[in-house]
Amino acid sequence: MTAWSTHGLWSWTAPPPPDTAPLSGDASVDVVIIGAGYTGLSAALHLAEGGRSVAVLEAGEVGFGASGRNSGLLNAGLWLTPQETLKRMGRERGGRILAALGDGPRVVVDLVRKHGIECELETAGTLHCAVGAAGEAEIRERAAQWAELGAPVQALDAAATAAKVGSDVFAGSLWDHRAGTIQPLAYARGLARAALDAGASIFTLTSVNNFERQATGWIARTPLGMVRADWLILATNGYTGALAPAIRQEFVLLPYFNLATPPLPPELIADILPERQGAWNTLEVPTSFRRDQSGRLLIGSVGAPRAGGSVIHRQWAERELGRIFPKLTGVSFESGWHGVIGMTKDHLPRLTVLGPNALSISGCNGRGIAPGTVYGRALAEHILGRLAFEELPLQPTAPAPIALRAAREIYYEAGAQIAHAAMGRRTLGRERPVGLSNASND
Repeated sequence: MTAWSTHGLWSWTAPPPPDTAPLSGDASVDVVIIGAGYTGLSAALHLAEGGRSVAVLEAGEVGFGASGRNSGLLNAGLWLTPQETLKRMGRERGGRILAALGDGPRVVVDLVRKHGIECELETAGTLHCAVGAAGEAEIRERAAQWAELGAPVQALDAAATAAKVGSDVFAGSLWDHRAGTIQPLAYARGLARAALDAGASIFTLTSVNNFERQATGWIARTPLGMVRADWLILATNGYTGALAPAIRQEFVLLPYFNLATPPLPPELIADILPERQGAWNTLEVPTSFRRDQSGRLLIGSVGAPRAGGSVIHRQWAERELGRIFPKLTGVSFESGWHGVIGMTKDHLPRLTVLGPNALSISGCNGRGIAPGTVYGRALAEHILGRLAFEELPLQPTAPAPIALRAAREIYYEAGAQIAHAAMGRRTLGRERPVGLSNASND
């Protein structure tokens, strides 16, 4: 039986977290950051390197939220196609974010190498695998749009995809050479260690009761103390909760899980993703899969291990692995973990002005590793006076609640269970049984 937990394999294989402790007493800094995920930690690191005093307040541990639970796909860009991004954001803003996030994996790789972060970095790219003719048309269109922007992407046919994946079930794939994979919790812990080394303070197990603007700046109150600061960054994304209801109401929480096999023997794993690309498919209820450096195979999808989901999703994953890789039929899982993805209505992230000198970025829509790192750096550059507000990659918007948000969340979780149960009784095709938003959960 699979042992489900919040962080699973990642908590086993990541280097230990840096030493941190809860906030006790009062502090005054230049910038207070709420949330120790990729965005908050990237902002803290770059601010501290720029000479600003920083305090990061985290209700759990470093990487507690999606930063420590995701699939570890280091993707470039948004989930939306480039043309759709330009249509929704306009050519200037859309072009700016496409350029910033297209370069996102390189930003992560540079930080990993600069700070010696041990996070199983692989830079062989990712494969967006086409299911059926419609899926093939989709990935070819994506490849053409990115190619127009000069991005190093390549549409592969079925034979070339089979050689990359080690399976002949896909009609083709989009190979993005910019991308890769990492051990996501290890990366978060490495960012935290680098931020501490640069002079930032990180307080874990420190929930923020509330924050407010006063005449002298911002105050963030915690159970055992408070932090005063000139600037405030809210970087809690899908784990925002009641701290900022207006932000929380802007996105639907989409549950996502991952399962990992034990380390597989060389004769089983050698020709499966031999170049170690990360992969996911074009289905509306997507499947992601990748290897780690110890020879485990990881598989993930939409869903949560509760209300019957534990058995349904595990059985689906067993069938799916056997379908894609027949020689793995019957292989068990040693670990399962789960979290949530913050999905906005239009699949675009949100930059929100909370007040003077206070900013929030949320709604990563299943792409958090590179975007979170880029957003955090951009916020730091703005606070340091190096990047004008108008030059930030995101355009600020007023919070807009999603109608029937709670009902949608229930619907998506139940729909994923129905879809995975049904996939055991039919041949997998380009079907959209419950209308879920595709997300790669990087």
